Amino acid sequence: MPFGCLTLGEKKDYSNPSEVADKYDLGQIVKSEEFCEIFRAKDRNTLKMYTCKKFHKKDGRKVRKAAKNEIMILKMIKHHNILQLVDTFETKKEYFLFLELATGREVFDWILDQGYYSERDTSNVMRQVLEAVAYLHSLKIVHRNIKLENLVYFNRLKHSKIVISDFQLAKLENGLIKDPCGTPEYLAPEVVGRQRYGRPVDCWAIGVTMYILLSGNPPFYDDADEDDDRDKNLFLKILSGDYEFDSPYWDDISDSAKHLVASLMEVDQDQRFTAQEAIAHEWISGNAASDKNIKDGVCAQIEKNFAKAKWKKAVRVTTLMKRLRGSEQGDCGASGLAAGAAADPNKPSGAPALPGGSSGSVAASLKAALSETASDTQTATISALSLPSAARQEEQPQARCNGDVPQMLPQRKGD
Repeated sequence: MPFGCLTLGEKKDYSNPSEVADKYDLGQIVKSEEFCEIFRAKDRNTLKMYTCKKFHKKDGRKVRKAAKNEIMILKMIKHHNILQLVDTFETKKEYFLFLELATGREVFDWILDQGYYSERDTSNVMRQVLEAVAYLHSLKIVHRNIKLENLVYFNRLKHSKIVISDFQLAKLENGLIKDPCGTPEYLAPEVVGRQRYGRPVDCWAIGVTMYILLSGNPPFYDDADEDDDRDKNLFLKILSGDYEFDSPYWDDISDSAKHLVASLMEVDQDQRFTAQEAIAHEWISGNAASDKNIKDGVCAQIEKNFAKAKWKKAVRVTTLMKRLRGSEQGDCGASGLAAGAAADPNKPSGAPALPGGSSGSVAASLKAALSETASDTQTATISALSLPSAARQEEQPQARCNGDVPQMLPQRKGD
């Protein structure tokens, strides 16, 4: 039944559970998430397969709120690169959402199966993602969980489209958003710094995604053995924009690609590329993307980095902040928090800075966030990458050097 507002005293007309069972055959649970269970469902008339998300009202107000929010968001959306909502039911005890079923592979799996993989392949993936996100942003919708796990091929045909899934954390931008949520490695500096934020967080996450697809490495990581140390160090690197175009992983990547990554991963959200600006970039809309085969290097790094359980955990941002608070107080000096990444003296003048130059105020925000009590903040769960489990492997230190970021576009207004 449609979801809408009731007038005072009006009795709500719930669907009977038999209506769901009469129309759809629900199979076994595919997986359980924090707020819902996910099934494969078959339309009994057409035999077409769908994804069903089932929310139990008895699980609490947050679950009911999450279901209503996801339904509201999905009903606003109609785009060929976004999985569509096809049916909804509300019974007295549950919410049912039926969505298109993507039968293709995740982008990671597709890369690993290719005999040839180049920047042009990545550019094609990123163009579709950017077009979908630009559409969402035109509706003032912030996805808040753009990541590789949520980018899948719609089917297994050779030229299948990419679709974005998982709108559990999506939110309408009615004013700036405060509650921090997302996947830790993809969080924008303003989220980590507990500042108010909006649509630019999706563009940062797209930059992180592009960085991974071109190198096989995450831009921000820490090898500390303890979870708290690793999370704290990860967040500090994000705040200062402390990433590099490492050799040898970026040696064969074009200057244009590096420029776009740096423009999307700009610490200052006011200077960060929008989705529309990224679409207009020559690496997306022009012929700047190289066709050189980079598969071997990218695949080797993907298999090494993303088989780790370290990328699989699910936590609440505020819970994490509170847990880090104790270790942060007294053992991390202000100079270390605010210093940020050192400027690259070899970077061409006027190029988008590798985030770091404007990190002081944001880093100070994190210090305050780590020191404050966050019990009154309601947050959604950070989603986790469902990549294959594996024990953490010991790594030899890699030789690292800064990559140059050439100026490929004019400076934005206000620079």
